[in-house]
Amino acid sequence: MKFVWKTLCAAAVVAMTALPGMAQDKTIKMGTLSWEDLTPITGITKKVLEEKGFTVEVTSFSEWGIAYAALAKGDVEILASQIDYVAQDYWDRNKRRLEKISPVSHGLFQGIAVPSYVDIDSVEDLNTNADKFGGRIVGIEPGSGLMRDTANAVEAYDLDLQLVEGSSAAMTAALKSAVDRQEWIAVTLWEPSWMMQSFDVKFLTDPQGVFPPPQGYYWIGQAGFSAENPEAREVIASVYVPLADINAINGAVSDGQTMEEAVADWVEAHSDLISRWMNIKDH
Repeated sequence: MKFVWKTLCAAAVVAMTALPGMAQDKTIKMGTLSWEDLTPITGITKKVLEEKGFTVEVTSFSEWGIAYAALAKGDVEILASQIDYVAQDYWDRNKRRLEKISPVSHGLFQGIAVPSYVDIDSVEDLNTNADKFGGRIVGIEPGSGLMRDTANAVEAYDLDLQLVEGSSAAMTAALKSAVDRQEWIAVTLWEPSWMMQSFDVKFLTDPQGVFPPPQGYYWIGQAGFSAENPEAREVIASVYVPLADINAINGAVSDGQTMEEAVADWVEAHSDLISRWMNIKDH
């Protein structure tokens, strides 16, 4: 009798978990990189998922290779990424085991920038003004995609300026110092970035197309994620964060807020938008 009773109980549990909407796992394992473009996207999407009753566990990675490996293995289930250029190699290598869920932002751009008071508009004009720029382009960390593209631009345009390696912090300090003195300076820069709000700068046009066009951000996941998590997929697909809002959140962080505080303030200020995002059919 005990055996029969245990068998019946086990069968009942299996039947109950098979019923739609019952005993579904509502935990989402989300990956991210601690960069100023991806962190706001991750934070906002996490907040919206939590409002719909999901538990979101976020794992931060230091670089794309590790993040994509974790996604392909299942250590995380979803990840926001720029698959068209910045992480294209990793996407191409793993895409048979992954799926594109939905776009979440657009406009990532990298290039050579100057203060707006500098009266040139093209990379082609750098050589004729090399002395005014001190014969240099102030760069960031060596090995970054932006530095690689800028080095290619120096070669393609036969520039007489030296690309100086350094760090993002050192470049920012040099840019601030030059702007304060109204001096000419050329730097490697990207958008979204709080610097685009803090400094009146402009990207130089790139007639030869050395730098890639503005890129899109997508939520990607393990293959089968959308089919296995239809409600989570609809919530994720509802979220779209414009580039200007990413810049604004990072500007707040630069002014002293934590990222969590800045994201929470953004969510509160956009409560009507969040409500529309969440107005989806429950499964």
